[in-house]
Amino acid sequence: MAKCFALIGWSLPVIESMQKTGRPFVVVSLADFEPYAAENDIPFVSYPLDEWSDTSNSIDLYEKLKAFDVDVAVPLYEETVEWAGALNSIYRGDPRVLNRAFLFRNKAMMKRKALIGGLRVGLFEEVYNKEGVKAFMKRLNQANLQLDGEEDSWVHIKPFASAGTVGHRLLRSMSDIDEKCEEGDFPCLAESHLPGREFSCEAFINKGKIRFLNITEYVKLGFSNFIPEGKYLESKRDLIHKEVQKMVDIFGIEYGMVHPEWFLTDKDELNFGETACRIPGGHILELCSKSYEFDALAAFVLCHDPNITEEELDEIFPPKDFKPKNYHGNVMIYPRKRQFSKLEIPESLNNEPYFVEHTLIAPYEGQKLSADRDGFGNHFGTINFKGEDPDRMTELLKHYEEEEFYV
Repeated sequence: MAKCFALIGWSLPVIESMQKTGRPFVVVSLADFEPYAAENDIPFVSYPLDEWSDTSNSIDLYEKLKAFDVDVAVPLYEETVEWAGALNSIYRGDPRVLNRAFLFRNKAMMKRKALIGGLRVGLFEEVYNKEGVKAFMKRLNQANLQLDGEEDSWVHIKPFASAGTVGHRLLRSMSDIDEKCEEGDFPCLAESHLPGREFSCEAFINKGKIRFLNITEYVKLGFSNFIPEGKYLESKRDLIHKEVQKMVDIFGIEYGMVHPEWFLTDKDELNFGETACRIPGGHILELCSKSYEFDALAAFVLCHDPNITEEELDEIFPPKDFKPKNYHGNVMIYPRKRQFSKLEIPESLNNEPYFVEHTLIAPYEGQKLSADRDGFGNHFGTINFKGEDPDRMTELLKHYEEEEFYV
């Protein structure tokens, strides 16, 4: 077992999970969190993770963590992946651990590695301006044998290193490129639209092997999901498991958890979207913990440990033949109006047998949403459901995603 885990970033749920395990840890985060850590007896090292310089680097942080006997680093969010990779390269004496961290943080590099390894990916290119996107769309039209007058092939542009939907734009036509793209979007990755049903996996890896695989059913990306997967995706679990392990082998992933997103076609072909190696959004690990009756956040941390034993791994995960009794899902609520004054909970929600709770917050007087929001912006809370029928769960999540809660 690791002597001490360094949790790079800040996540109260992860801290609470680690406190329950009784395993030694220290949190490394920005100085803003230091007072709270001191008040609550949380081992803490203040560090400027938002900069990398001669005085703020992995060697310097490594020296500061010696006092805690740290030998495993764990990234808690996207921007700390390189920090954890750099530290683990030192702890494990393997520079490729850092290279892998760069792979997770650069979508173009990730796609190239996936392509070389034999995963199904779309056409992609690094682009530097609007003209580059137009040229890419033209080449994609040609590859798709488009005729004059037909709809242009869809193109997605994404920043190389941002998490989730931040900076992601879908361009359906040449005119979209002029209207939607901004100078600040470039350079970025341009890629073709991938066909198929989108879903994610959360694969807990130790010694290069999947120790537990969760499949998350997306009802609508960025808005709603549930766990375990519905009946259709469950019928494809063996295929999905095999493809995720193939991705793990191609990328050389040895420890931790990966969060790949896939597109499953009607022909049972899996197209690789992208992957991350930190806690996913959408409260996915919370839903996973409820459905599979284990602490997924603690498991996320402990899987990073090269010295954990097989017996210890068996203890932290549900039994291999475990079947969840219920589906747990949530819908994240985003106000639809720019300005609103109150929160209204419909009576139908309170009367719904699958409804568990909500975390929606009432707005302050005259609250407005900024016109400039990254991704979908910040949701105002979630509505949580629990029940035995995945079809009913899907129906509820779709319905309440359309409901207007902020008026």
